[in-house]
Amino acid sequence: MRKTYKFRLYPNKEQTRIIERTLETCRILYNGLLAERRDSYRKTERSPSYHEQKRSLVERKRNNPYMRQVHSQVLQDLTLRLERAFAGFFERTRKGEKAGYPRFKARNRYDSFTYPQYGNGVMLKDGRLTLSKIGVIRIFQHRPIPSNASIKTCTICRDADKLYACFNMELNDAISQDHHELRVGIDVGLKSLVVLSNGEKIEAPKFLRKSEKKLKREQRRLSRKRKSSQNRRKQAITFTRIHRKIKLQRADFNHKLSRMLVNRFDVIGFENLRIPSMMKNHRLAKSIADAGWGQLRVFTSYKAEEAGKTVEVVDPYGTTSDCSTCGFHVSKALSERTHKCPNCGLTLDRDWNAARNVLKRVGWGTAEFTPAETGPLLQQPVVVKQAGSRKQEAHEL
Repeated sequence: MRKTYKFRLYPNKEQTRIIERTLETCRILYNGLLAERRDSYRKTERSPSYHEQKRSLVERKRNNPYMRQVHSQVLQDLTLRLERAFAGFFERTRKGEKAGYPRFKARNRYDSFTYPQYGNGVMLKDGRLTLSKIGVIRIFQHRPIPSNASIKTCTICRDADKLYACFNMELNDAISQDHHELRVGIDVGLKSLVVLSNGEKIEAPKFLRKSEKKLKREQRRLSRKRKSSQNRRKQAITFTRIHRKIKLQRADFNHKLSRMLVNRFDVIGFENLRIPSMMKNHRLAKSIADAGWGQLRVFTSYKAEEAGKTVEVVDPYGTTSDCSTCGFHVSKALSERTHKCPNCGLTLDRDWNAARNVLKRVGWGTAEFTPAETGPLLQQPVVVKQAGSRKQEAHEL
């Protein structure tokens, strides 16, 4: 399996300047290659191929002293990025989706470059990262590289005022564990981030909502700064730091939650939600993005694969409306938070009912139906016996 480890870099002022120059050189070259493809197609209805543009780098470097200060494989990987962007564009066009033609990169919008072959221009040893054409940079390696991993690529990323090194590696030996078939179904939502089929609820942390006032304040300050001024650049970094903190808070929470799920269960079931389509609902889009459902599923999937466990996705149709005991279809409005089955008399929280239906579609196996001892992220569920007023239900939503 493939994994990526991300480490913070601490370059000195000269190394920072060289990295910034490298990023700018790559950005200008990317825009030039993109313009070349566009203009050639407009004139001759044929664009230069990836291999043609890759071969042209030799002549370009002769005429551009800045390109000679960038490692050759970094420039070659840049042409591959453009090729992948066009491949995605043509694939979306073929499927009839919104195409999204490759975009020109504005200043400070090109934030990474890649050494595609570890050991050729890049080497990590004893807390130092050696980069060709840049130098030896101090790196904070907060965890060791696994002994069964072989590093494939190294990407240098800029995130506002911080720099990181991302090592993509392949784990050679799959980890397998003896375990029992303990299964769980999971329903994701906005009021409760996840509800397990055993009744446990984990409330949504809502990191973006909690930081909205601060974001609005800093955004107003940014809008008052004169464009292209030094004060505007400083304020833009301040504003970006808040977004970065929200992103890291959400990732940290989802890492801990996914680790808890993988440690406790052997087969984990999620609904196969079409999140991009759900984001078209502009009343709920911000809350859905803040919840991070897709990130949670990705984190759980790779942790489960590493631990020799399984994540399964099921069709979400009917998980909320079908009774988890008898299968009777009970239509509900979004504001109705209680499932009441007129056929078998089952009464419980609608999200718990949905989680049980997910578990049924995964396969019952050995399942928990009573809440186990919960960690600090969890809270005991409440079985709702009667619905509140319509006003209360709308408020809870």
